[in-house]
Amino acid sequence: MRRDLKSATAAVSLAVAVAIVGAGCGDSDSSSSSASSTTTTTDTASAGTDTTDTTAAAPTSAAPVQSGTPGSQGIPQITANATDTGKEPTIAAGTGTPPSDLRIADLVPGNGRTATAADTVSVRYVGALYSDGSVFDASWKAGDTPVDFPLSGVVPGFADGIVGMKVGGRREIVIPPALGYRDQAQPGLPANSTLVFVVDLVGIS
Repeated sequence: MRRDLKSATAAVSLAVAVAIVGAGCGDSDSSSSSASSTTTTTDTASAGTDTTDTTAAAPTSAAPVQSGTPGSQGIPQITANATDTGKEPTIAAGTGTPPSDLRIADLVPGNGRTATAADTVSVRYVGALYSDGSVFDASWKAGDTPVDFPLSGVVPGFADGIVGMKVGGRREIVIPPALGYRDQAQPGLPANSTLVFVVDLVGIS
């Protein structure tokens, strides 16, 4: 999820991820790939969408994170392939008021190296709207090949949600607007959207 995230479509996927980085930081740059970047504008393709966000700044400190389980307050259910890291998971619509803080739920605990904010990660992911579960971005649209991006170049919520994951793990991440695109509408994403991602951490470099 660089600042340029490619969304569910080739253009929307990367654009969304990158936008996430830029929106979460406020005014900063983002690059595209499959995630979002922080200070500079970049284009990357993962699912086929350009997700570069050039208005967001890199996060200076980690946002508070609350852990839970799918179906608990503020964390949508995963209705298919929750623990099968070889298949794209399906994210249900959220229920109740979207959370104002970052939420995570580990679906599969990894057993490899732990991701830090300074790492470049290799991930597979799908992103959906909390409001209705509609997918706006997914690396899976291009197959199961993971995409690489530096966590320093994605929106704060995406980066902070991956920090602490272990390689081999799958995690659900719920990103409030303040740590995503904020009030900036993106292709397929209304302004002030709460975003839900399920991320597989394949590797770290």
